[in-house]
Amino acid sequence: MKITMQPGEEKIDTWTIIYQPPGGGKFNGKLTVTNKRLLYDAKYDVSAKGLLSEAMFVKWGSEGYLEIPKQEIVLVEVEKSFLAKKAILTLADGTKHVFNYGVLDISKVVDAINRN
Repeated sequence: MKITMQPGEEKIDTWTIIYQPPGGGKFNGKLTVTNKRLLYDAKYDVSAKGLLSEAMFVKWGSEGYLEIPKQEIVLVEVEKSFLAKKAILTLADGTKHVFNYGVLDISKVVDAINRN
């Protein structure tokens, strides 16, 4: 995924992770976290675009990836079970976006999301 950085924006890290949008479904792709936003490039099932709400804050950028500005994230919760480690983001509009890292440790992803 080619990312056009905004002024003052710096990439923190990238992970291959499952994304579960508020409208349902599961999509495998790459999550890139910067100091300003989360960018998700779905590698499988491009129909994800049809399931996502057209919320003002969450949009598919012109480059074809999901964009979540960090200032719209009001809560980051961690849910851990034996086979699923999840970061659950609640946005200002009340929607919940889930990033599931499977059996792998989600803490570095959550730390990057919380970092400014």
